[in-house]
Amino acid sequence: MNLIPNIKPQANRSRVLPHTLARYLALTNKLARECYDSLLPLEIMTSDTTLQFEYSYLDLPESFYALLAPAPVAKPRLVAFNQTLADELGVDLADLSDNDKAALFAGNELPSDAKPFAQAYAGHQFGGFTNLGDGRAHVLGEIVLPNSQRFDVQFKGSGPTPYSRRGDGRAVLGPMLREYLISEAMAALGIPTTRALAVVTTGEAVQREKPEQGAILTRVAASHLRVGTFEFAAAHRDKAMLQALLDYTLKRHFPDLIDANNKALALLDAVLRKQVDLIVHWMRVGFVHGVMNTDNMALSGETIDYGPCAFMDTYDPATVFSSIDHQGRYAYANQPAIALWNLTRFAEALLPVIDDEQEQAVALAEETLTSFSHLYREKWVSMMRAKLGLLGEEEGDEKLIQRLLDWMKDNKADYTNTFRELSDEAKHQAPPYDADVFRAWQSDWQARREHRSKSIKASRALMQQTNPAVIPRNHKVEEALAAATAGDLHPFRELLEALQSPYEDREALTPYQSPAPLGSCAYQTFCGT
Repeated sequence: MNLIPNIKPQANRSRVLPHTLARYLALTNKLARECYDSLLPLEIMTSDTTLQFEYSYLDLPESFYALLAPAPVAKPRLVAFNQTLADELGVDLADLSDNDKAALFAGNELPSDAKPFAQAYAGHQFGGFTNLGDGRAHVLGEIVLPNSQRFDVQFKGSGPTPYSRRGDGRAVLGPMLREYLISEAMAALGIPTTRALAVVTTGEAVQREKPEQGAILTRVAASHLRVGTFEFAAAHRDKAMLQALLDYTLKRHFPDLIDANNKALALLDAVLRKQVDLIVHWMRVGFVHGVMNTDNMALSGETIDYGPCAFMDTYDPATVFSSIDHQGRYAYANQPAIALWNLTRFAEALLPVIDDEQEQAVALAEETLTSFSHLYREKWVSMMRAKLGLLGEEEGDEKLIQRLLDWMKDNKADYTNTFRELSDEAKHQAPPYDADVFRAWQSDWQARREHRSKSIKASRALMQQTNPAVIPRNHKVEEALAAATAGDLHPFRELLEALQSPYEDREALTPYQSPAPLGSCAYQTFCGT
């Protein structure tokens, strides 16, 4: 399967359609609030901390959020705290005990000026439009750094909200530690991502297929604005509401575009470019997101929501891990096409503020979207050149890249280890590298490197900077999470430590570099809700 796609999005439709959102909100924000009245009101217990929050999101119309406190928990306990991230954010909790931190990150005790809220949004989930919102999350507030960077601090698993849709609003320990682990690994790999600040257990059981230990994750993001946020606004058919969201998004993420002649079109183009860069990063390390619904496409260009994600071991473009993705919609090779599909839904939501004339708005949006295929192809080929240590550009590079990928697929080669081992010729003497097909490719690859490279040393350095020595191997992740949920956090902490410098060869990495043992069952992931 060729990974340099002529993008042809699957599912439902591929063009911008002015009436795509004909299915409007079945449950409006007003009705959601009425349903929530049956729940007991929650009071915030306050305490003094050094956390100082701002609330720019609350300047948006009230339809975009519901002010409410997290649901208190019985006996919070701190399981993981990211001191490195806290330092980066200027969050000084040195005077708080672990019990105090647990109370803070459980939402039991919040800063005295906190105004927590849940966000409203919609989204296409596996192609179908649905009214959504934070069903188990509360934004605690926004931290602003001295350089004016702004970050959301959000609780996940912190209790029911107006948008819970009959859910319990809670989360369990395994999936919350999974998001902590994978998001921090992605950050270390140099991939735009939300981050994890803390995980606490709640002292309460949460019913899933069986009772499980409740937990709350504290997530940090450039924002939680999504394609689905704009779909929510567009579904109200309120142009002023949509315009307010547009202006806020530009101010928060793209201030240089505020004076653009066509702000909405400029935003579409900027988000498109960020998504191209993000998907290319995913493809570089063999990451499969697993649930690329439009509510999981952050406009900031960060990876968000680590439910059914996983990393490829054996290279196969059709790789799918999610237990509910029966048709392979979100398979590894489909990710660029789905990104474009999602961007098309974004464009549809923007139509009323792109141009007053619907036909003109559609034409302008489609013209912008046509740039995706060329831009993705260009960035993907450039990334693959780096993985192979090819300096400069030559006409035959794409064919050379594809030949290697075809060989990897045919020989069930490990994606991560193959690219890492290419920079170490001593490892090319054993199977599967001793095959004639690989030898022929290797000869052409070496000739290409020597033809344009300043030196083989520079080529090798480029490869080692691009190809990680270690990734979160799925079986190691599961081992760590199983131990953690049984009360032993040592494997989790050791794996987290191993993933902090993924491009450095270290002896300590050896236990984490091999794929799952032969004969292991096919790996499946679950959303954790």
